[in-house]
Parts: sequence; C-alpha cells; structure tokens
Amino acid sequence: MFDKVLIANRGEIALRINRACHEMGVNTVAVHSTVDADAMHVRLADESVCIGGASATESYLNIPAIITAAVVTNSDAIHPGYGFLSESAKFASIVEEHGIGFIGPTSEHIALMGDKIASKAKVKELGIPVVPGSEEAINDIETAISVAKSIGYPILVKASAGGGGRGMQIVREQAELESALSRARSEAGAAFGNDAVYIEKFLERPRHIEIQVMGDNKKTVLHFGERDCSLQRRHQKVLEEAGSPALNADERDTIGKTVCDALAELGYQNAGTVEFLYQDGCFYFIEMNTRLQVEHPVTEMVTGLDIVREQLRVAAGAPLGMSQKDINFSGHAIECRINAENPINFIPSPGQVTDYHPPGGLGVRVDSGLYSGYRVQPYYDSLVSKLIVYGSNRNECLMRLRRTLDEYVIGGIDSTIPLHQEIITQPDFINGEYDIHWLEKMVERRSTS
Repeated sequence: MFDKVLIANRGEIALRINRACHEMGVNTVAVHSTVDADAMHVRLADESVCIGGASATESYLNIPAIITAAVVTNSDAIHPGYGFLSESAKFASIVEEHGIGFIGPTSEHIALMGDKIASKAKVKELGIPVVPGSEEAINDIETAISVAKSIGYPILVKASAGGGGRGMQIVREQAELESALSRARSEAGAAFGNDAVYIEKFLERPRHIEIQVMGDNKKTVLHFGERDCSLQRRHQKVLEEAGSPALNADERDTIGKTVCDALAELGYQNAGTVEFLYQDGCFYFIEMNTRLQVEHPVTEMVTGLDIVREQLRVAAGAPLGMSQKDINFSGHAIECRINAENPINFIPSPGQVTDYHPPGGLGVRVDSGLYSGYRVQPYYDSLVSKLIVYGSNRNECLMRLRRTLDEYVIGGIDSTIPLHQEIITQPDFINGEYDIHWLEKMVERRSTS
C-alpha cells in the first residue's frame, strides 16, 4: 500500500479521499489554490501545498505545480478525484513518467474513452450495445445528410471530445441540420479545442443508466450495480438513485455481465462508469467515465463497499479479492446534489456560510466541506454538498430523504435544497416514472405558471 497520497482536487471529493486514506493508514497531501487555504480538506490533510492562484488554470489544472508538489512531498501516488485533471490522459501519462502511482485507469484507457467516436467503435467491437449513428467524425453536410437519413430523425449532433451538454444539438428535420452542425462544431471547438462532431439517433424518452465497474491488474472486472441518473438539467445530473426504479435484477445482471466481459478483454483497471441511455428495455452506450463519479456514494450505500478504498488497493497492485457473487445489493439509496445556486433561476450564489446544520440519523450521509464561516468561492463548480440517504426500500428512502431535506440548513447563501424538496413531492418521481427530459419540463412548467 502507498505511504503517502497527494489529492489533486478540492472540496467534498478531496475530503472524501482524505478520509479513505486515513482509514487505511495512508498519509495525505492536500493541494490548494490561494483562496482555498481554509478549506476543510486542507485542514484535515497531513500536509498541504499551495499550487497557485484562484483560477483553476493557475492551480487545480496546473500540471507542473501538482507534479512538483508530489515530488517535494515524496508522495507515492496521486488521486485526481473527479473533474479537473481526472480524465486527462496527458496528466496520467506525466504522472506515470515520473514514477508516481496514478490512482485511476491507465493513460491509454483514459485517452481511448475520452474520444467519443473511438470509444463507441471500441465498445461496439467488444459487444456493448451502442446508439445507432456515425462511426467517424462528420466533416461535411453531405455526409451528415446521408447518416441522418440512414438512422432517421430526430438525431443528435455531438462533440467527439465533449461533455456536460456542450457541443450538442438536437435536429428534428433535414432543414435544421446544416445550421445545427455548424453550431455544434463551433461550440465544440471553443469548449474543447477540438471541433470534431458525430451523429447519433436521438431517443425521445430514455433514462440515463450507468454501471459502476472496478478492474484490477489480473484482468478481473466486477460491476457494483447500476445508478439511475435521469434527473438532469442542461445535461447536468441533479439527483441519482441506486438501484434504478426502471430495472429489475435480471436486467442489471445481464448488462453488468456484458460490460464486465468487455472491459476484462480490454484489460481495464481501477474505477470506471459505463453510461447508457435505456429505452423500451434496450441499453445504448453513450460514454465511459474513466474516474470516480460524483454519485459513487449511492452505490456504496447499497453494496456496503468503499469504492475509494478499492481504488487505492487496486492502484497499489492488489487484486480485487472478491468475485461477482460476493457483491450483494440491499435496499435503496438516493443522492441529492446541493449546489450554491438560486433554486429558481439557478444563478450561482458564492459567499460566506453563516449557519450550517447538516441532517443526521440512521441511513444518512452528508459529503461536504462546508462549515459555518466557510466562504464558497466563485471560481469553481457550484456543488457544495451531497446528501445521500439509504432505506430498506425506495419508499422508506423517500420518506427519510424528505425529513433530511427539511433538517438541512445552509445559511448565508442560496442553495438548491428547495429544488430537491420540490422534486421529491412530484407524483412522477414518487412513482419512479421519469426520463432525462422530465426535470427540465418540471422547471419549465414552474417558470410559466
């Protein structure tokens, strides 16, 4: 096992990784920007290093500064968390070249899955079902028209190197195609420095289902079940469940085995999440995230497994030490992403937290770096807390979630707690009858009423 791990991230995920390391007897190094010196992950780490200014490019995306911090603190390994450099093949490669352990997949696999076109072709070759669409980048309108006709409208023009809904355009008829193609390429180039786009079939009412996997260096890959991430706004996840109200155990086992067999053949190592659109009983691959997910706690709640602990063990060369039949799924868990945003217009709300009282009780977990007096910075993502609730079944989980949201106090800034309180009282959500468009429609109805 590693003696010392540098955590190349901030906020709740840096704190989460710090806790797992300490429970395993591993020393930690927190890196931080100039405005994060008083952050909770910095306070609780064994050592800390300031790596730059407030902007992410000066600090949390500053590869030379992070590598230097790892070298001067004699860190054995780096955990990238999620976001920032977690899916940068360049960063992983540089870490590897410096003889430092990278707590994640290989740079080769990060690069492969970071290219939406290449990853789609590869998983299709490995037997994972994919959304019908183009198999290479679309460079001209004639090719786009041909592909669209072959799969049928509506279609989706998507950035190959994209994420978060950027570089994505829905096209319902041929007359819209040329302008949509131009907009998608322009957005993709501006956001990712790569204007390559591709086309796939647009599904009208799918759910977003993802499979959590973990692989070791013995070509053993296991799945830890599914998460339903269909509640999204502007392609950003808002609330996640494990398991999905839409799946049964046979469907989970079938898609889980398909994914594990494919990734074992690929030789995939460490944590990853294979994401699908699910409609009418069919799964369609959309992408693979080669990192720890924001919503990993709901999987931990229903399996009893510590995913970060397993990441550390596997990265240190240990085998998984379990088989698929050893993984048991019990109960139901829901995670609410609490953002520092106005719950009506979603305008970011940085500022000082004047009062802070997280909920507690049986089956309640709060992953957050907030405390009374903490200042939420305007320079980073607005996620400030994750409320995770477990129940023996979905109904018990929902009742407990309602109680904990009522208890949760974050004063001095706006938060999206009221949005979650609204979501969980909607009949469609209570009945588990929602898709990836449901939340945006709810918000639209609210704004026009």
